[in-house]
Amino acid sequence: MIGVDANILLRLLVRDDPPQHELAKAFFAARSENDPAYVSLVVIVETTWVLQKSYGYSRGQVADMLDALLESPDLVIENAAAVRQAASWSRQPKVGLIDALVALLAGNQGCVTTFTFDRDAAKRIPGMELLS
Repeated sequence: MIGVDANILLRLLVRDDPPQHELAKAFFAARSENDPAYVSLVVIVETTWVLQKSYGYSRGQVADMLDALLESPDLVIENAAAVRQAASWSRQPKVGLIDALVALLAGNQGCVTTFTFDRDAAKRIPGMELLS
């Protein structure tokens, strides 16, 4: 298995640098179920943030991209079930994928709640509570 950094994943998804896009495309084309690429949660979070903040992709567009990555048999995505659930929740108005992932991962570790100052997250994400 070979790990990838967010910049490799971004070049594949965004296609803003044609030479790097071609390199990323060839790299991922060479992956298989027997020789997959590993995508860590840190890479998922960084990719999500950059797609939204730097490139202006909507939450729905990012969720669609993550869904496509999750369906690839050539990728191993760390904690794929939490990423899938967070992507699903992020399709709702005012639900951030990263906030959803924070709550899901805390819950997976046995946390009874995750406190936040983010009012929208506390209202909309199961397992998040407003610290007030």
